[in-house]
Amino acid sequence: MDEEKKEAPQTADAPEQEAPAAETPAEEPEKKTDKKDKKKDKKKDGDRSAEQIAELTAQLAAANDRYLRICAEYDNFRRRSQKEKDGLYGDIKADTIQKFLPVYDNLERALKQGTEDEAYRKGVEMIMTQFESTLEKLGVTVIESLGQTFDPALHNAVMHVDDEAKGENEIIEVFQQGFKLGEKVIRFAMVKVAN
Repeated sequence: MDEEKKEAPQTADAPEQEAPAAETPAEEPEKKTDKKDKKKDKKKDGDRSAEQIAELTAQLAAANDRYLRICAEYDNFRRRSQKEKDGLYGDIKADTIQKFLPVYDNLERALKQGTEDEAYRKGVEMIMTQFESTLEKLGVTVIESLGQTFDPALHNAVMHVDDEAKGENEIIEVFQQGFKLGEKVIRFAMVKVAN
């Protein structure tokens, strides 16, 4: 019985070995159709890749456009920030200088007063020269007023007199000197105007 069992599997194995030989010719027509399908698949893949390339090109163009816009916005921000910074620096500088102008006025008054002490007068003159030099280094200029035509953008008229010897709107006296920092007026000149 054991022998029959042993033989049975051998006989059962025999038809299985023959089966692959019979299936081989049937696979050949499938291979031909597979080649056609592969060509169709390649064509579809080519169409897909062309679509993908077009889509990726569009995405790249959009990303590049966003990048250029961001760069332009940043450049505008940088310029605006620099302009604000420069303006703020100029305003702070003008405010600081304006706080020192009463010292200039007092030195000017001291020089106009007569004194018998020449050493004292010489000392005040040296201080005034140093103060004017410092203002000049900071870019501050005196607004020329005496003998000039009145300009409301530079002068503050506190007195008006009629004088036939003087021209129309001519400044004949300066009560307080005016100053500019660049084009910005720090303090208007206080003047007397004729006619």
